[in-house]
Amino acid sequence: MTLRAPVLGLEASCDETAAAVLAPDGRILAEVVLSQTAEHAKFGGVVPEIAARAHLAHLPGLARQVLAEAGVAPHELGGVAATSGPGLIGGLIVAASFGKGLALAHGLPFVAVNHLEGHALTATLPGAVASPVAFPYLLLLLSGGHCQCVAVEGVGQYRRLGTTLDDAVGEAFDKVAKLLGLPWPGGPALEQLAKAGDPTRFALPRPLLGRAGCDFSWSGLKTAVAHQVGKLGTLAEQDRADLAAGFQAAVAATLADRARHAAAMLPGATALVVAGGVAANLAVRAALSGTPLPLVAPPLRLCTDNAVMIAWAGIERLRRGLADPLDHAPRPRWPLDEMRAA
Repeated sequence: MTLRAPVLGLEASCDETAAAVLAPDGRILAEVVLSQTAEHAKFGGVVPEIAARAHLAHLPGLARQVLAEAGVAPHELGGVAATSGPGLIGGLIVAASFGKGLALAHGLPFVAVNHLEGHALTATLPGAVASPVAFPYLLLLLSGGHCQCVAVEGVGQYRRLGTTLDDAVGEAFDKVAKLLGLPWPGGPALEQLAKAGDPTRFALPRPLLGRAGCDFSWSGLKTAVAHQVGKLGTLAEQDRADLAAGFQAAVAATLADRARHAAAMLPGATALVVAGGVAANLAVRAALSGTPLPLVAPPLRLCTDNAVMIAWAGIERLRRGLADPLDHAPRPRWPLDEMRAA
């Protein structure tokens, strides 16, 4: 179908509350992200009840803010797209319910967006990358809850080629950071500490390196760091930096190896797209740039959770006539390969 009006995107799947308005051609008319890091940091991780209450308190105001900044009245929208899974069910209910209510009140189509599809399609957003990627491409999805290689063959057309056998890579970053006495969220803090470290000092494993396929495993690497911490006892600052650098180097090398195997499983892929929070790690990006496929990485602000990607996924689905009924139920687990295609 032809889409002529902007789309409002709503994101509340974890600990960021976000809203954005995009024109049908992908131009970002307004966007805002409200982080809840301060609320959760003292607990060392996301507390679902606190997150849901914060989404409920802030999402309506953020939606009003971006609509005002974009100069768009609710009835002038071409649709409302809200994250409806996967994620923390409380936040998903908030985003989906608010989005459905807005759609119902103004007679708009509603799109229940898979959060992972939002990440997957960011590389096709005009202006997000130097040149929007053409299908099919290989997606390396790296976040606190996900670690998988996906063949992206079109909107709603996804094949999972490999996934983690235990931890997600972002989860491993957070757990190792905690071992090193770093604050939550651990990924950015560990990357900063690693800049002062020697990545060769400790012989840390590269899980599944060279193995067939593109599955991942991070629990053994995490345990190896824990053993080194136990052996050293009290950690000097240089010990912490060297362990951080060694862990980060092991992750980056492993991801590059798995990506090379995944590329061989998808002949004809136009690019390797890296998305999710861990895609913001510069050492990871550098390692992945050495794989056979051209590396495409969104801007850092679009790697973490945001509503721009949700609005764009909504636009892409609306163009294909893929609106959802208002009784669509949010799903805390929603594999990409269960998506509807045109």
